[in-house]
Amino acid sequence: MNTTRGFTGRPRAARPGLPPGQYDAGDDWPVLSAEVTPDLSPGDWTFRVGGLVAGTRTWDLAAARRLPASAYSGDIHCVTGWSKFGVRFGGVSLDAFLDAARPLPSATHAVAYSHTGYTANLPLADLTGGRAWIVWEYDGRPLAPEHGGPARLVVPHLYFWKSVKWVAGLELLDHDEPGFWERNGYHARGNPWQEQRYSGD
Repeated sequence: MNTTRGFTGRPRAARPGLPPGQYDAGDDWPVLSAEVTPDLSPGDWTFRVGGLVAGTRTWDLAAARRLPASAYSGDIHCVTGWSKFGVRFGGVSLDAFLDAARPLPSATHAVAYSHTGYTANLPLADLTGGRAWIVWEYDGRPLAPEHGGPARLVVPHLYFWKSVKWVAGLELLDHDEPGFWERNGYHARGNPWQEQRYSGD
Protein backbone atom coordinates (compact mmCIF):
# COMPACT_ATOMS: atom_id res chain seq x y z
CA MET A 1 0.00 0.00 0.00
CA ASN A 2 1.20 3.48 -0.76
CA THR A 3 -0.16 6.95 -1.30
CA THR A 4 0.28 7.04 -5.07
CA ARG A 5 -2.81 8.73 -6.48
CA GLY A 6 -2.30 6.98 -9.80
CA PHE A 7 -3.28 3.57 -8.35
CA THR A 8 -6.23 2.18 -10.23
CA GLY A 9 -6.32 -1.52 -9.28
CA ARG A 10 -8.30 -3.84 -11.54
CA PRO A 11 -10.82 -2.69 -14.13
CA ARG A 12 -13.95 -1.38 -12.47
CA ALA A 13 -17.09 -3.50 -12.53
CA ALA A 14 -20.41 -1.81 -11.85
CA ARG A 15 -22.44 -3.45 -9.10
CA PRO A 16 -25.16 -2.12 -6.78
CA GLY A 17 -23.65 -1.25 -3.43
CA LEU A 18 -20.15 -0.68 -4.83
CA PRO A 19 -18.57 2.56 -3.55
CA PRO A 20 -17.03 4.92 -6.12
CA GLY A 21 -13.61 3.89 -7.42
CA GLN A 22 -13.95 0.27 -6.21
CA TYR A 23 -14.09 -3.10 -7.99
CA ASP A 24 -15.75 -6.34 -6.88
CA ALA A 25 -13.02 -8.76 -5.78
CA GLY A 26 -15.37 -11.73 -6.07
CA ASP A 27 -14.01 -14.79 -4.27
CA ASP A 28 -10.57 -13.19 -3.76
CA TRP A 29 -9.52 -11.63 -0.49
CA PRO A 30 -6.24 -9.81 -1.19
CA VAL A 31 -3.70 -9.84 1.64
CA LEU A 32 -2.32 -6.36 2.31
CA SER A 33 -0.41 -5.53 5.49
CA ALA A 34 1.93 -2.81 6.67
CA GLU A 35 3.91 -5.42 8.62
CA VAL A 36 4.93 -9.07 8.54
CA THR A 37 2.27 -11.48 9.83
CA PRO A 38 3.19 -12.16 13.47
CA ASP A 39 3.53 -15.57 15.09
CA LEU A 40 0.70 -14.93 17.55
CA SER A 41 -1.08 -17.93 19.01
CA PRO A 42 -4.67 -17.77 20.31
CA GLY A 43 -3.31 -18.43 23.80
CA ASP A 44 -1.10 -15.34 23.61
CA TRP A 45 -3.73 -12.95 22.27
CA THR A 46 -5.08 -10.25 24.59
CA PHE A 47 -7.28 -7.19 24.10
CA ARG A 48 -7.15 -4.09 26.33
CA VAL A 49 -9.39 -1.03 26.57
CA GLY A 50 -7.73 1.87 28.36
CA GLY A 51 -7.22 5.61 28.35
CA LEU A 52 -10.27 7.74 29.16
CA VAL A 53 -12.32 4.96 30.75
CA ALA A 54 -13.68 4.40 34.24
CA GLY A 55 -11.68 1.19 34.51
CA THR A 56 -9.06 -0.31 32.24
CA ARG A 57 -10.03 -3.82 31.19
CA THR A 58 -8.09 -6.65 29.55
CA TRP A 59 -9.41 -9.89 28.06
CA ASP A 60 -7.71 -13.01 26.78
CA LEU A 61 -9.41 -14.92 23.98
CA ALA A 62 -11.24 -17.28 26.34
CA ALA A 63 -12.69 -14.33 28.29
CA ALA A 64 -13.62 -12.50 25.09
CA ARG A 65 -15.48 -15.57 23.85
CA ARG A 66 -17.59 -15.54 27.02
CA LEU A 67 -19.06 -12.16 26.05
CA PRO A 68 -22.35 -12.16 24.10
CA ALA A 69 -21.68 -13.41 20.59
CA SER A 70 -22.29 -11.09 17.67
CA ALA A 71 -21.66 -11.31 13.94
CA TYR A 72 -21.23 -9.05 10.95
CA SER A 73 -22.57 -10.07 7.55
CA GLY A 74 -22.11 -7.60 4.75
CA ASP A 75 -19.42 -5.92 2.69
CA ILE A 76 -15.86 -4.63 3.21
CA HIS A 77 -13.92 -2.08 1.18
CA CYS A 78 -10.15 -1.62 0.87
CA VAL A 79 -8.56 1.75 0.08
CA THR A 80 -6.50 0.09 -2.67
CA GLY A 81 -9.68 -0.38 -4.68
CA TRP A 82 -11.19 -3.81 -3.98
CA SER A 83 -14.49 -4.51 -2.29
CA LYS A 84 -15.70 -7.89 -1.07
CA PHE A 85 -19.40 -8.64 -0.82
CA GLY A 86 -21.22 -11.02 1.50
CA VAL A 87 -18.47 -11.56 4.07
CA ARG A 88 -19.36 -13.19 7.40
CA PHE A 89 -17.36 -12.47 10.54
CA GLY A 90 -18.07 -13.95 13.96
CA GLY A 91 -17.00 -12.54 17.30
CA VAL A 92 -18.28 -9.92 19.75
CA SER A 93 -19.59 -6.41 19.24
CA LEU A 94 -17.05 -3.82 20.35
CA ASP A 95 -19.87 -2.28 22.40
CA ALA A 96 -19.56 -5.19 24.86
CA PHE A 97 -15.90 -4.38 25.55
CA LEU A 98 -16.53 -0.65 25.80
CA ASP A 99 -19.50 -1.13 28.12
CA ALA A 100 -17.24 -3.07 30.50
CA ALA A 101 -14.57 -0.33 30.51
CA ARG A 102 -17.12 2.55 30.60
CA PRO A 103 -15.74 5.40 28.47
CA LEU A 104 -15.62 8.77 30.21
CA PRO A 105 -17.73 11.64 28.82
CA SER A 106 -14.53 13.35 27.63
CA ALA A 107 -13.61 10.43 25.31
CA THR A 108 -14.19 11.36 21.67
CA HIS A 109 -11.63 9.30 19.73
CA ALA A 110 -9.65 6.10 19.96
CA VAL A 111 -6.37 4.70 18.72
CA ALA A 112 -6.68 1.02 17.86
CA TYR A 113 -3.34 -0.78 18.06
CA SER A 114 -2.03 -4.16 17.02
CA HIS A 115 0.21 -6.72 18.71
CA THR A 116 2.73 -5.69 16.01
CA GLY A 117 2.60 -1.98 16.90
CA TYR A 118 0.44 -0.87 13.96
CA THR A 119 -2.09 1.86 14.84
CA ALA A 120 -5.21 3.43 13.35
CA ASN A 121 -7.24 6.37 14.63
CA LEU A 122 -11.03 6.39 14.79
CA PRO A 123 -13.76 8.65 16.15
CA LEU A 124 -15.43 6.87 19.05
CA ALA A 125 -18.76 7.31 17.25
CA ASP A 126 -17.49 4.96 14.51
CA LEU A 127 -16.83 2.22 17.08
CA THR A 128 -20.11 2.26 19.01
CA GLY A 129 -23.77 1.58 18.32
CA GLY A 130 -23.23 -1.81 16.67
CA ARG A 131 -20.80 -0.46 14.06
CA ALA A 132 -17.63 -2.39 15.02
CA TRP A 133 -16.61 -5.88 16.13
CA ILE A 134 -13.72 -7.90 17.50
CA VAL A 135 -13.81 -11.04 15.38
CA TRP A 136 -12.05 -14.41 15.37
CA GLU A 137 -14.10 -16.27 12.78
CA TYR A 138 -14.54 -15.80 9.05
CA ASP A 139 -17.19 -17.77 7.19
CA GLY A 140 -17.58 -20.08 10.20
CA ARG A 141 -13.87 -20.91 10.48
CA PRO A 142 -11.04 -19.51 12.63
CA LEU A 143 -9.74 -16.26 11.16
CA ALA A 144 -6.51 -16.94 9.26
CA PRO A 145 -3.34 -15.26 10.55
CA GLU A 146 -2.74 -13.39 7.27
CA HIS A 147 -6.18 -11.83 7.65
CA GLY A 148 -5.64 -10.80 11.26
CA GLY A 149 -6.15 -13.97 13.30
CA PRO A 150 -6.35 -14.89 16.11
CA ALA A 151 -8.56 -11.77 16.30
CA ARG A 152 -8.95 -8.45 14.56
CA LEU A 153 -11.03 -5.31 14.67
CA VAL A 154 -13.70 -4.94 11.97
CA VAL A 155 -15.16 -1.51 11.19
CA PRO A 156 -16.90 -2.32 7.91
CA HIS A 157 -18.35 1.09 7.10
CA LEU A 158 -14.82 2.56 6.78
CA TYR A 159 -11.93 1.59 4.51
CA PHE A 160 -10.42 -1.62 5.78
CA TRP A 161 -7.09 -0.18 6.96
CA LYS A 162 -9.10 1.00 9.98
CA SER A 163 -9.96 -2.64 10.80
CA VAL A 164 -6.73 -3.38 12.66
CA LYS A 165 -5.33 -6.88 12.25
CA TRP A 166 -4.02 -8.77 15.32
CA VAL A 167 -5.72 -6.12 17.42
CA ALA A 168 -4.32 -5.67 20.91
CA GLY A 169 -6.35 -2.79 22.25
CA LEU A 170 -8.01 0.59 22.16
CA GLU A 171 -6.73 3.74 23.83
CA LEU A 172 -9.55 6.24 24.30
CA LEU A 173 -8.62 9.91 23.94
CA ASP A 174 -10.19 13.37 24.03
CA HIS A 175 -8.63 14.27 20.68
CA ASP A 176 -7.78 12.77 17.30
CA GLU A 177 -4.30 11.20 17.13
CA PRO A 178 -3.18 9.94 13.69
CA GLY A 179 -2.25 6.29 13.28
CA PHE A 180 0.28 4.64 10.98
CA TRP A 181 -1.32 5.26 7.57
CA GLU A 182 -2.80 8.59 8.64
CA ARG A 183 0.72 9.84 9.37
CA ASN A 184 1.73 8.63 5.90
CA GLY A 185 -0.79 10.55 3.83
CA TYR A 186 -4.06 8.69 4.28
CA HIS A 187 -7.36 10.26 5.30
CA ALA A 188 -8.16 10.73 8.99
CA ARG A 189 -11.53 8.95 8.71
CA GLY A 190 -11.67 6.85 5.53
CA ASN A 191 -15.31 6.79 4.41
CA PRO A 192 -15.43 4.72 1.17
CA TRP A 193 -18.68 6.32 -0.01
CA GLN A 194 -16.98 9.72 0.05
CA GLU A 195 -13.69 8.35 -1.36
CA GLN A 196 -11.78 9.57 1.67
CA ARG A 197 -8.58 7.81 0.65
CA TYR A 198 -5.93 10.46 1.15
CA SER A 199 -5.37 13.48 3.33
CA GLY A 200 -7.30 16.33 1.75
CA ASP A 201 -9.91 14.17 0.00
